[in-house]
Amino acid sequence: MTAFDLATDTLFNDPNLAVDALLRLGGIGPAQAIRVIRAMPDRFANFGDGRFVVDTVLLNIRLLDAAELSAGDTVEIAGQLHEISGTPTRDTNRLFWLAEARAL
Repeated sequence: MTAFDLATDTLFNDPNLAVDALLRLGGIGPAQAIRVIRAMPDRFANFGDGRFVVDTVLLNIRLLDAAELSAGDTVEIAGQLHEISGTPTRDTNRLFWLAEARAL
């Protein structure tokens, strides 16, 4: 186990950073218990001459919890369902996914 593995485990086990969630591949079927680190930064979107603030949800999910992740998968956090949108990407060390999601 590398230092990066240990650091990732520490972050995902910290109750101040990560939360319990349920993952459903394809949005259906049995749920798998996972831990996620959720960020909800505001982003700007331009439309014509206007600039709008858009709510976003970014999820970090350990590869140990989800070997595969794709658009259409759902993650339930505290009763709120989110759908993975776009293609999730992995970090440089292949320890976790970064996925953008939208609330359903």
